[in-house]
Amino acid sequence: MPISGELPELAATVLQPGFVGTTVPDWVRRRLAEGLGGVALFARNVESGAQVAALTAQLRAERPDVIVAVDEEAGDVTRLESRQGSSRPGNLGLGAVDDPELTEAVARDLGLELAHAGITLDYAPDTDVNNNPDNPIIGVRAFGAEPQLVARHGAAWIRGLQDAGVAACAKHFPGHGDTAVDSHHDVPVIGHDRARLRECELVPFRAAVAAGVQSIMTGHLLVPAYDPELPATLSRRILTGLLREELGFEGLIVTDGIEMQGVRRAYGLEGATVRALAAGADAICVGGDHADERTAVRLRDAIVAAVRAGDLPEERLRDAAARVRRLAAWTLERQTAIGARAVADAAGSAVPGIAVIGGSAVGQAAARRAVKVTTTGDAPAFPVVAPHVVEFAPPRNIAIGAETPWGVGAPLSRLLPGTTAVRLGADDLAGASDPAARVLDGSGGRPLVLVVRDAHRHSWIADALARTLAVRPDAIVVEMGVPVAVSGGMHVATYGATRACGQAAAELIAGAAVPDRHQRALAA
Repeated sequence: MPISGELPELAATVLQPGFVGTTVPDWVRRRLAEGLGGVALFARNVESGAQVAALTAQLRAERPDVIVAVDEEAGDVTRLESRQGSSRPGNLGLGAVDDPELTEAVARDLGLELAHAGITLDYAPDTDVNNNPDNPIIGVRAFGAEPQLVARHGAAWIRGLQDAGVAACAKHFPGHGDTAVDSHHDVPVIGHDRARLRECELVPFRAAVAAGVQSIMTGHLLVPAYDPELPATLSRRILTGLLREELGFEGLIVTDGIEMQGVRRAYGLEGATVRALAAGADAICVGGDHADERTAVRLRDAIVAAVRAGDLPEERLRDAAARVRRLAAWTLERQTAIGARAVADAAGSAVPGIAVIGGSAVGQAAARRAVKVTTTGDAPAFPVVAPHVVEFAPPRNIAIGAETPWGVGAPLSRLLPGTTAVRLGADDLAGASDPAARVLDGSGGRPLVLVVRDAHRHSWIADALARTLAVRPDAIVVEMGVPVAVSGGMHVATYGATRACGQAAAELIAGAAVPDRHQRALAA
């Protein structure tokens, strides 16, 4: 087959690069005019709903069918609300409630917000089965540790989001839950046999395909049962053999960030990009620190060179570009229809209105329902008076923005005047002969609230917590990560550290709310 002269345009179609700034850079405008098929937005691109809507309008002025993607999980990982914290509980909270209709409603609410801002593809939901409590990168981003639970909530999330006209993207195929390695830094190995993978990791992805998910994101994971040499993103056996042929997925396959060390370290940006396309990926997500024109051009040219060298069949590139265009057409058609319906509803004084970035009533209600309380005989009575809050801050999960706030101290201070709060990191307690004394400093015998995230994964937190509780067994422990162990006179599990989760816990402690589920354990 002769090499086509439109190769550069085809190559540009399959790229989804990020960029810096809250308006569209000139280089992105130029590349869109030359065929760039999509862009990916991150927290650095978001200031407000109106600003994002203006930005996406600028993009569409250059290319009406451009795919505008965002990594918005509506939980600890949030881009639209990165500076405030998400007003929704996140996946683990929704899984803890286990009401698929609620999950669908939260996702639909998010979808309307995204559509109003001009977003067409959301790199969510996370449909990993987080059955390894030591997982450093998934955790509360998953709906839970049980395959069927994750499957039903993943499918509900997909239905809700796509009902609002935004394409969903189940991730991280074929499953990033059972690993203690972060693929941002290295290649995790999923060592299970095919029977176990079919019974666990693949269950939510089958459900996502059945629910009509428009996109699936690859994970930079080595799965020897299917391919002992190449990570899933670069494996034809996994992307084409397993995902396309065995699971029957016909939508868009998009890579996780191609700049991540899970694929970049061994193959480089260009090598990983070409290998991913050859394996069956259709779109290349480029984020991180490579959000510039030079990188976009390098990757486009590498794709063209690979076709000309015979390393990437032109037919495969054409197929990938066609799938990108089909997704773009789907979102354009869906959002046009939904927009017309919304105008008609407004004219008839019907509901609903469209949400704006910064708050979700259904999300806050879901976070309140997710709170679970376990008490002992040392539990304080609600409301407490002028408590002292100590928040233990573990190292940041790289998927969560450094700017994203979390905790209980701030919302509790608004609800209970006289509340004091302090945040401690590992360095603050390093070398302390009595960590409890450092934790209790400033409490003055007042009600004590100890806030942790994944205490089971951080020995310094677990040690300080145990020592402090030996002195103050009446303390309230708020776990904002995965709740593995129960401790304290009162243990409050929020199943996430979003703004909505912190507010829900603060309302409970302040006596302004009662949890749906309340367990009482006998004191030892």
